[in-house]
Amino acid sequence: MKKPHIVILGAGYGGLVTTKKLEKLLRSGEATVTLINKHSYHYITTQLHKIGVGTAPDRKIALSIPELVNDSKTRFMTGTVTNVNAESQVVFLESGEEISYDYLVIALGFEVATFGIPGIKEHAFGIRSFRSSKAIYHQITKQLTLYKEDHDPSRLTFAVAGGGFTGIEMLGELAEGLPKLCEEHGVPFENVKIIGIEAAESLIPFFGDELIAYTSHIMESYNIDIFTSTKIKSCTENAVQLENGLEIPCRTLIWSCGVKANSLLERFGLPLVKGKLPVDKNLLVKGTENIFCIGDCALFMKDEKTALPPTAQVAMQEADVCGKNLTALIRGENLKAFEYHHKGSVASIGDRTAVGKVGSFTMSGWFAAIMKRVIENRYLFVLGGPSLILKQTLLLKREQLSVQTKQH
Repeated sequence: MKKPHIVILGAGYGGLVTTKKLEKLLRSGEATVTLINKHSYHYITTQLHKIGVGTAPDRKIALSIPELVNDSKTRFMTGTVTNVNAESQVVFLESGEEISYDYLVIALGFEVATFGIPGIKEHAFGIRSFRSSKAIYHQITKQLTLYKEDHDPSRLTFAVAGGGFTGIEMLGELAEGLPKLCEEHGVPFENVKIIGIEAAESLIPFFGDELIAYTSHIMESYNIDIFTSTKIKSCTENAVQLENGLEIPCRTLIWSCGVKANSLLERFGLPLVKGKLPVDKNLLVKGTENIFCIGDCALFMKDEKTALPPTAQVAMQEADVCGKNLTALIRGENLKAFEYHHKGSVASIGDRTAVGKVGSFTMSGWFAAIMKRVIENRYLFVLGGPSLILKQTLLLKREQLSVQTKQH
């Protein structure tokens, strides 16, 4: 009897955790599992700001997928998905390969949402992936080098659009990382301007007055200029235009203003709602019996009006249930309904401080920074146990990854 074939598209939080769950649950010979990802590495999305400023080695953030999966249980393929035919149950790759499946998991992640603002797609730098974050680093070092030639102050102005988690983490990393980069390039750090732009009335508006005030105080201590209640009208190669009429001469705008599901979903011929695949309580794509969707591509309604947000925490919890339900389908057992349990959130502001909220408990400063590291290590434990935590803490591999980045 032919073994059922499970194909998992994407090795982000959702896809990789599903894979690890299947490796744990499936008996030998019970199914064949294939994991397909565009690159051979899995990146820690919540740490990408460190790659953008060069404050962490590449391999601390980008982990080798072949080293994370058990090759006796999972077949890993590098490949770019171009389409899926749900009727014939085939995945099409850019290479021309066609992969047939019995069960499919769509975990293709997100794209940056630019909201149609002129110039953002062409000139801003998104924090979307390891490659896009590496492009930020190359842009920063390029501007520092060019500043020594023409002393154009716009080259030393670094703006971050968006004051949510990703935005404040990027601002904090710039404040801590730029002094060293300036020293390496022979550029006076006192000439650098770091600017944060947020459309809402405050940074992290969802975190409450106490943490908003703490975050604002940290930004002030770093001499970061914050513009709140301010929207970006447009962006060019050398300036950012605000809706209030102000123009900021700036060669580097880092965009962290929202995400949307991977637009590749539009080719699959499956019904979309707001660009996402609606899933039922068991995480199956509605109208299908063998296609699961998790993470940023999935539209899971926790009630009639509210969808779950596109966060790593959501993707990981969905992945755990997805792995169980795939195993249950193969064995003809009952599926488990997914229930999301929010475990709190922590955002770093540089390496030594952070802000966080767990239930009604708020935290800030060094304690929150430690909690952020605990959360990151807990994820590493899920992927590779104590040995991976030790390996990443000691980080014996310090070679840089060779990646092609977007040129502006």
